[in-house]
Amino acid sequence: MKFINGILKEVELLKISQSLKRWTSKESRTVQNSFWILVQKEVSDHISSWRVNIIVLLLTLTCLGSLYTALSGLKDVAVDIKTEDAFLFLKLFTISDGTIPPFFVFVSFIGPLLGIALGFDAVNSEFNKGTLSRLVSQPIPRDYIINAKFAASMLIISVLLFALGFLVAALGIITTGIPPTPQEFWRVIAFLILSILYIGFWLNLSILFSIRFKQTATSALSSIAIWIFFSVFYSMIINIIAKSSQSEVFIQNIMRLSPSQLYSEATMTLLTPTIRALGPLTMEQVVGAIPSALPLSQSLLLITPQLIGLIAATIACFGISYALFMRKEIRH
Repeated sequence: MKFINGILKEVELLKISQSLKRWTSKESRTVQNSFWILVQKEVSDHISSWRVNIIVLLLTLTCLGSLYTALSGLKDVAVDIKTEDAFLFLKLFTISDGTIPPFFVFVSFIGPLLGIALGFDAVNSEFNKGTLSRLVSQPIPRDYIINAKFAASMLIISVLLFALGFLVAALGIITTGIPPTPQEFWRVIAFLILSILYIGFWLNLSILFSIRFKQTATSALSSIAIWIFFSVFYSMIINIIAKSSQSEVFIQNIMRLSPSQLYSEATMTLLTPTIRALGPLTMEQVVGAIPSALPLSQSLLLITPQLIGLIAATIACFGISYALFMRKEIRH
């Protein structure tokens, strides 16, 4: 009898163990899927947001306007079409007839606004509405929330930039009838990835302020203030310093503390293969140099410091945002 009771207990324990395994496996799958559910929710919120749609419309209109001016400016460089290093297709992104800036200038100017618009109220708006405490109370890891907000915004930025870049390329091919070479195509892809990284920095900065400040207006104004400082006033301050300094290398290194300067140098190097240096050259370097275009690998090697600077700034902002959010008191 004891033997039979022992067998029954073993069978019952086995059933409980199997039930626990099934529940644990189901719970694990639910937790893993919760991240993508949060990403879909954030993407849906951004798509239905008026401010994001306005920025997207503004980027689209400026994209079409820059393409029109680029096609008009191509008439002035038509003599270069027969040369081997003309890179006519890349000129769609870099030249203008003087009425409207080229495409890459618009991206460097309006792109940060897109990142700020996607991130300045990512956390504090939900905190003020009381939805953040409900979200944290769900059986999901807390870091999924901040990671999902970042991933959803970067997904929107990536899709938008690639769509605009390919739109310019497609309309340029239809208008001029000249397709890009493989090197030109990959240079455009590298330029779009670089632009996503640049806008990602401003996105992380705005998310950082949305965690630090409770009011959305304060976080938005703080992000815009830093953007205006680096876009307008920083170069003015450096020009004043340059008048009292005789070192061009020192001035150039100070200028590279600005994310917009790093992006501008890297972009021009990618879209203008004839650029062979980003700083002053000595006579030893100039003598014997062959005036020819660089391959893509050499251009990427040339902008490695700029890429490292942008990546470091982006990771630093995200790391600080992550640490602040994980330690933030959610309860009202």
